[in-house]
Amino acid sequence: MTNAINKCSAEETAACCCVDVGTVMDNTDCTASYSKVFADRAAAQATLTALTEKARAVESEPCQIDSRFADVTDGVQLDIDFTFSCQAETLIFQLGLR
Repeated sequence: MTNAINKCSAEETAACCCVDVGTVMDNTDCTASYSKVFADRAAAQATLTALTEKARAVESEPCQIDSRFADVTDGVQLDIDFTFSCQAETLIFQLGLR
């Protein structure tokens, strides 16, 4: 199974999942993407619901959430893009999932 929340261009320190102090946040990176293969659609839907709740807790303006389900050999793949109104919210969302 693959599991990833990504697309953050900020430089992270591997030891503590922290962002370097000198990182410039210029609002060009406002999307976090998630991808994982689940045994069944119910498990994928439960994760979508949980991640949607987490995104809603971070947003100051409505986060655009685009999700896709695809049947694959191992089960159901869920792909989600979370597009926030600013890069700070994207980073807060990503760090909150670690």
